[in-house]
Amino acid sequence: MSSPTSAASAPKATGSKARALLDLSRVSNLPTVWMNVVCAAVLAGGASPGLVVLLALSMSAFYCFGMALNDVCDREWDAREQPFRPIPSGRLTLGEAARCAAGLFAAGFALLAFAPHPIAMASGVGLVALIAAYDVFHKRHPATALLMAACRTGVFVVTALAVAGEVAPIVWLAGGISFAWTLLVTVVARHENTRGQPYRGPVIPRLIAAMALVDGLVLAIVVHPAWLLVGVAAAVLTRRAQRWVRGD
Repeated sequence: MSSPTSAASAPKATGSKARALLDLSRVSNLPTVWMNVVCAAVLAGGASPGLVVLLALSMSAFYCFGMALNDVCDREWDAREQPFRPIPSGRLTLGEAARCAAGLFAAGFALLAFAPHPIAMASGVGLVALIAAYDVFHKRHPATALLMAACRTGVFVVTALAVAGEVAPIVWLAGGISFAWTLLVTVVARHENTRGQPYRGPVIPRLIAAMALVDGLVLAIVVHPAWLLVGVAAAVLTRRAQRWVRGD
């Protein structure tokens, strides 16, 4: 997901390859992915801390894979509209970005292979297919916003299948709420692109960070009010990280 926010409002860039890889992968948004995993795992019936960490790492790898592949696919558009991105700015070559995406792809599946239910691997394939389809086609048709939203729901599905071997109705509900919020963020971001000027303030980064808050609210209603604090903490962590690594 990208927006034409001015370079002045973006986190300060550095010349290091490590920083460029962090920018490419949008690592600042990972707390929202972790909260997706926690929410799905809790609603699926609970899982050991080790399994939750394993799944959080796997879904993080898939998320970062999607972001890296996005920049690979969008490199020509970025060269015109967002030259601060790692590839058009020259901080990463196309080959380096592609190898990063491939490594994250492999890492996601290597981690997911340790899940107790083998069906998790099959669902992981489905999630990666959604991610790739969005990255390849999202500049061609506005309906691909649905694919982006489906990717977030896919994190819930893969997590639930890995934990319980099935997706309970409450997990589908939580995933559906995440779908709706992600669709909102995508539509708002696309409107920013089409209008040709950035919003006042970091609207998109704030909406992305609020994804964690939405999950916390769901768990607070369904499980225990204390989960809202976890969602707030994840949202705050995301916003702080976005000050160092751009998340939109």
